[in-house]
This record gives sequence, structure tokens and C-alpha cells, in this order.
Amino acid sequence: MIENQTLTDPEAAPVRRKKPLWHHLYFWVLLGIAIGIGIGFLAPELGARMKWLADLFIKLVKVVIAPTIFATVVVGIAGLGNLAKAGGLAMRTVVYFNVTTVFALALGLLVVNVLKPGVGLGLDIATFDASDAARTIAAAGGAAGEGITGFLLNLVPNSFFGAFVEGQLIQVLVLAILVACALSAMGERAKGAISALDTVAHVMFGVIRIVMWFAPLGAMGGMAFTIGEYGSQILGSLAQFMLGFYLTCVLFVFCVLGPICWWCGFSVVRYIRLIREELLIVLGTSSSESVLPRMLVKLEAAGVPKSVVGLTIPTGYSFNLDGTAIYMAMGAIFIAQAFGIDVPLGTQIGLLVFMLISSNGAAGVSGAGLVTLAASLAAFDSVIPLAGIALIVGIDRFMSEARALTNLTGNGIGTLAIARWTGQLDRKRLDEVLRQPELIDTDALLKAQDNHSHH
Repeated sequence: MIENQTLTDPEAAPVRRKKPLWHHLYFWVLLGIAIGIGIGFLAPELGARMKWLADLFIKLVKVVIAPTIFATVVVGIAGLGNLAKAGGLAMRTVVYFNVTTVFALALGLLVVNVLKPGVGLGLDIATFDASDAARTIAAAGGAAGEGITGFLLNLVPNSFFGAFVEGQLIQVLVLAILVACALSAMGERAKGAISALDTVAHVMFGVIRIVMWFAPLGAMGGMAFTIGEYGSQILGSLAQFMLGFYLTCVLFVFCVLGPICWWCGFSVVRYIRLIREELLIVLGTSSSESVLPRMLVKLEAAGVPKSVVGLTIPTGYSFNLDGTAIYMAMGAIFIAQAFGIDVPLGTQIGLLVFMLISSNGAAGVSGAGLVTLAASLAAFDSVIPLAGIALIVGIDRFMSEARALTNLTGNGIGTLAIARWTGQLDRKRLDEVLRQPELIDTDALLKAQDNHSHH
């Protein structure tokens, strides 16, 4: 568990005065978002040139995400004591996230078939200009024809360090599990290596703590670019599709994740209040990767054992696809509706199964949902025209925020659910934290982790 007890044990901690608002990171992120929106509307040309700020922040985060995931997964599995226990936890985690993804895909298909946002656009594929989607279609081309075998081959990197260099989180996860299994088999001799990897994780937390103070600038640049570049496209015929997508994400959180929270013994509204800082950071940057270390320390402080958090959260970044799944299901049928194509129920179910497989690994990556959707459409091009992806390229950035927010929300709830499923959730501690979120000072926890790495 986190060493600094005064930060995690409310009975042992002295009563701390509430920090002023401007001492909180989320205050500055909110300010950055507001300034970015203002620049996007008032000076769209300047806003369109500010994307580099968001890109720079995400690159800084990506530098440390792969080693952080690798180290935390290895230490997490080693902390469980035996491989059978680790295997059972990993299996439950993957099953849980894939089941929620199926619900997300089904809900997306249901809502898009009920609302029919694309009906009435009356587009003709013969005269449709797909030039805007050329790059996306090219990126999706290779993935489309590979199917299940391509997915399985992509689990293994070409070299040990290749996964880290390319930022392939699902490959990093596979390597971490293999290394953890090898270390567990070594017994006492592996203690030094596990301790070293624990130190690496703490060092990465320290780097992330520094990088996070660039988040307000990243949020400002991201919002300024989004509004400045695509602001005109959020109106008109695509508005109904966007609103339908956001509505479906909200429905998923409250109607699918809500009952899971109830089973775990807490309210989904209180949980959202607990992670509000992380949600704001994700809103500004469009990437759930940016808050991975914060989620690790926050959920551990909320009553989830370190071994469970260390395995479940990183696994969720590869297999928790709730927001991406909703987007893919709705996007595919929206394109078909726009061209006046009626997609039979059987084909929709086939598309759902294909998307479940093809979307794995896309959860934490900003913009990956569009490429994954294009890859899925390429496999069903005889039914739904792949060129139709150009319809939603312009508003993809607006959708990516909702995808990342939904993925992040589902990832944390999944971790609590797995801890509850395995009987390892500290219900009393969680209840205290949900009633008083200020009991967890995430920045202080990250600082404590950083200081621990020096001892």
C-alpha cells in the first residue's frame, strides 16, 4: 500500500485545511479549456495553429506511460504471490471489460437505430467526396484484412523494446505478464528485480507529476484547435449524430455502469465526483493516458489493493473500450443511413463481433477510434461504403473527448468491480472517500511515491 499513512488513513491523519481553489490542478485545466474555447471562437485561425500544445503534452505523457504500465503490472502480479491467483485476476479483468464492451456496442446500435441521425441526408456514393478521409482509410487498410489472426500477431512485438518504442500498450502488457511470470517462478531470487521495477514505477510517477503541470497548456491548445479548426462543423446535419453519441455515452454510464456501481455498494454519481479532476484533464487533452498514474494512486488510496490496481488499470487501457465501442457502432450505422443503406440485423451483429475484436488496444490512444472504425468498415465495405468515413472526420475530435471520458470512467469502475468480485475491496475506506473526496490528495500521493523512490 501507499507508504504515507496520513494521506490514506483518515483516522491517523490530522484534519487538513482545505486547499485554496487555485492550488488544484483541475482549476488551471478548467481555465485552460475556457481560454482555448475563447481563442477558438474569437480567433479561429490562431486556434487552428495551437494543436502543437496538446500534441506536446500528450507526447510527454506517452514517453512514460509504457514503462509505467510495464513496471506496475509486473509488481502487481508479483505482489499477488502466486501465478494461479494472478491468472485468475487477469482472466476476470479481461472477461469483465469485454462484457461491458459488448453492452456498449449493443447500446450504440440500439440508439442509432432508434434516433436515425443519418436518415434524410440523402448522400450519393457516386458523387461523394472522400478526399478528407484518405489518410484514415490508408491507415486502416492494413488492419482491415488481418482480422483475428492480425489481432493475435499484433499482441507480440517484433522485439522486446519495440513495444516501448512504438507505444503499443497491449504489447507492453503482454511483455509485462511474461516477465512477471518468469520472476514469480524465480522465488526469492527475484526480489531485487521486483524492488528495482517498483522504484522505476515511482520514478515514472515523479516524471508524470512534473508533466501534469503542463496539462492546462495542453488543454488550452487542444480546445483552441478543436473549436478553431472544426467549430463550423458542429452545427447542421452532423449535430444530431454528435448529440446522439454524447447521449448514448451518458446512458451507458448511468444505465450499464450505474448498476455495477450499485452492486459494488456505491453511487456512480459519487464516483464521478471522486475522479472529477481526472475527467477534466481528459476533457482537455482527449486522451485517458494522461491520467493513468493519478488513477493508480487514487484507486489504491480509495481501498483497492495495490496488486489489483497494478494489474487491472493497465489492462483496462487495452481492453476497456466502452466509449470507443459506442462510437464505432453508431458511426458505422450513421454512415449507412446517410447513404440510404438498410443494414440487416444479422450484418449489424456480425459488425458488432468484428468491432469487439478489432477495437482491442485502441482505448488509450487519442484518435485511434476513427482508424479502428475505418478498419471495421473496410471489412464490411460491400455493405457500408468505407469512403463514408469522410463524413465524420471533421467531428471526430469532438467525439474523442466523450470516448476518452467514457473509457476512463469505465476503467475505474471496472477496477473497483474486480476488487469487489475477488473480495478484496475495502468497502469502509471506499465509502469514506466517496463521502469526502478531499481525503485523497492525488498530487500529494504522487509526491509521496516520488519521494519513496529515493529511499
